[in-house]
Amino acid sequence: MCREQASTPATTDYSLNASNGSLTASLEEIILIVDKASQKCHNDPQELLELLRTLEKLHQDIRINLFEPSLPNTRNDLYDLLLNIEESGGWPYIERMKLRAFLQNLLSDIDDST
Repeated sequence: MCREQASTPATTDYSLNASNGSLTASLEEIILIVDKASQKCHNDPQELLELLRTLEKLHQDIRINLFEPSLPNTRNDLYDLLLNIEESGGWPYIERMKLRAFLQNLLSDIDDST
């Protein structure tokens, strides 16, 4: 796959939230693995593109199959989630149309319940 490169320190601050130690440790391990893979591909745009496509596919699978179904069903729960997102460093990339559709569905559910 990718060629070995001299180890260079990562310059990105991934700032993991330490609220869940087990998850944080797993995420740190994932970051190290992905960073090592990206460093091996350092000068190979085809390999870097393959890595990015793989990460995008993983992101899409998690978003569609796990994240979206877990979104809150009530206004209060949605508010709590959005507050937590704002306080903990922002929203992960989610396709705009999906987020818009979610918000429209939520507003529709709220209107139907009043």
